[in-house]
Amino acid sequence: MRWPWHKKSSLDRLVFSWSGGVFAYVRALASPNTGGLAQFTIQQMGVLHQGDRVFDDFILELRGLGLKGLIAHGMLRLDQYQLLQIDSPPVAPEEVRSAARYQIKDMVHAHLDDITLDVMKVGDGQQKGSGNLFVVATLNEVVRGLNTLGDALNWEIPVIDIHETAQRNLQTLVALAENHLDKAEAALLLSDERQITFTITANEELFLSRRLELPAGFWQALSGGAEWDMTDAERAQRFVLEVQRSMDLWDRTWSHRPLGGLRVYAGEHSAAFATWLGHEIGQVVGTMDFHPYFTGLDSYPIPDQTQCLPLLGVLLRTETRKL
Repeated sequence: MRWPWHKKSSLDRLVFSWSGGVFAYVRALASPNTGGLAQFTIQQMGVLHQGDRVFDDFILELRGLGLKGLIAHGMLRLDQYQLLQIDSPPVAPEEVRSAARYQIKDMVHAHLDDITLDVMKVGDGQQKGSGNLFVVATLNEVVRGLNTLGDALNWEIPVIDIHETAQRNLQTLVALAENHLDKAEAALLLSDERQITFTITANEELFLSRRLELPAGFWQALSGGAEWDMTDAERAQRFVLEVQRSMDLWDRTWSHRPLGGLRVYAGEHSAAFATWLGHEIGQVVGTMDFHPYFTGLDSYPIPDQTQCLPLLGVLLRTETRKL
């Protein structure tokens, strides 16, 4: 089973995720753009919970939103797959996936027969040596679940993407807008209440990715609405330490390509989070604002914006390259 990474969509685009009975979606219209910057008008966006309803009743609600019969690009949420990194196997391009499957056999949480995988290069190919590969591994039943949803809504699903590449696309959008596409930039994007994804990108490529966790009650404490107990304070410091370690690892591994900066997105907490983290690591931390590129985004509730933000990265997908 292989994911079709290379097909294109129409200008009217639907992107969605479906995980744990939670359906998030964005429907947008791509607009003509100048300077290579993508521009989209958000037509619909939201987060819906199936709850105790049977699947058929939930599908009726989605049909009522006018989402039937579309081309839909899916995105796996972080809890639906593993993102692994391996040495590039010394095999012909057509044999890479098979070789990668063998290499990850002791790294995945399921039998290889129950897994769908795909691979992509780490970085932009300018690094020395044979390089590394990212391997995306998800259970076959996860892919079947997306396809079952698509069949019920008469969708064509040409692409199944992942959070990290969506985040890379968002970073690339900002880099293009600010004319520093070749610079290495780090970003932290909140994906749920406690999980946050750290990525480093340059030249439209993903070089490094880590999943980090914040302590319970972090946002309430950050806003002054609560105080951390000793355990939560220690976990907050471990989070800071992991961010610093990731940046130090980059400096050691890519000394010829200094890290240009670190930015964060955490919905309504973005500014406070950037200030706090900057103080903790001793450098300026910026925020990321995507509203200029997605018309109508600010008309939706901030919690929905935060949960749907990675889906905006899937809208930006332009990949046609091969291994």
